[in-house]
Amino acid sequence: MPHQGYGSVGGERGPVRAELARRVAAGSLREDAVQAGVADRLDRLGRELKAAALPVKSSALGWLFGRRERPAAPRGVYIYGSVGRGKSMLMDLFFQTAPVEGKRRLHFHEFMAEMHGRINAHRAAVKAGEARGDDPIPPVAEAVAAETRLLCFDEFTVTDIADAMILSRLFDALFARGLTLIATSNVAPDDLYRDGLNRPLFLPFVETLKAHTDILFLDAPTDYRMETIGAGDLYLTPLGPETDRRMDGLWRSILGPAPEAPESLPFRGRSIAVPRAGGGAARFAFADLCSRPLGAADFLAIAARYHTVMVDGVPVMAAAERNEAKRFILLIDTLYDAHRRVVVSAAAPAEALYRAPSGTEAFEFDRTVSRLIEMRSVAYLAEAERRRSGAERSGDADHA
Repeated sequence: MPHQGYGSVGGERGPVRAELARRVAAGSLREDAVQAGVADRLDRLGRELKAAALPVKSSALGWLFGRRERPAAPRGVYIYGSVGRGKSMLMDLFFQTAPVEGKRRLHFHEFMAEMHGRINAHRAAVKAGEARGDDPIPPVAEAVAAETRLLCFDEFTVTDIADAMILSRLFDALFARGLTLIATSNVAPDDLYRDGLNRPLFLPFVETLKAHTDILFLDAPTDYRMETIGAGDLYLTPLGPETDRRMDGLWRSILGPAPEAPESLPFRGRSIAVPRAGGGAARFAFADLCSRPLGAADFLAIAARYHTVMVDGVPVMAAAERNEAKRFILLIDTLYDAHRRVVVSAAAPAEALYRAPSGTEAFEFDRTVSRLIEMRSVAYLAEAERRRSGAERSGDADHA
């Protein structure tokens, strides 16, 4: 993406809007007024972030105390809408050129795993006499805000009660310390953590979110992901001897000359069993990943180690298998966000894999279906290959 700075408005398009126009002219996108409006709002935020980074004037008593006022954080943006409408694309275009130091773009589950880790570390330090304060939220928020001014979440969703219970206080503290949030989601803020346990305790976070971000509904007319379906042998159905034969053939191709062997990933004082691995790729049965008590942090460790993940034997799931369905949703979310290549054999097409009539998992599985489709697209696979090749050139095998 050609660099274009955030100068004065002056009638000029900002870099996000300019890149959209370039892609429309190249024929890779259709002209879309709704996307253009979101791009303009993101470009305005870019100008605000740049202005906020300028030297801050001293307060009236600043000369006496030698301190400067903390600048107010620019108001963030929360973009929601149906799957495949370009939300992630727009956020990524903005993140690439956002004129701010201390910016992070990561998956929500990854961020929350980090926050729980910091909270636990603070409590351990207090117990050991190395820190003070019974409440870990303020020092954790202070540390995060010192490192991060712009935080970007793709596909923001809340499903875990442990996350839900701390979000309001955590983000109250982060916003007070000058953090700006960008988030994309399939749902409006008022629908976050829908049907969640003790949801009334979560609702203050919704009000905090609406107080610090502009809520934008992206209802673009084209599902761009559906237009880029390709590489049809990366999702094989139905299950049976022929599919097994094709999966084995793909595995041999992926391995190439590399030997195959089981591996064990050390992780937080335990290990994650990888039954088949070689050449930077891993192969699991569905039950290995989704019938065991694994979570987002485990899947992040797998994504960090392997550039390709094969999953054999994904069954059709119903309400009785909601735990397995939730883990499968987290698995695909994590591998997608890391741009890993994924090969799946399944009992049914993606849109027929989860058949519960209601519940959070039924609602979220629509996103999983969309991602399973996009992960077979030419654009997705090209980016996955680019990242793999770049990691190999840098010698970073664990992040290939």
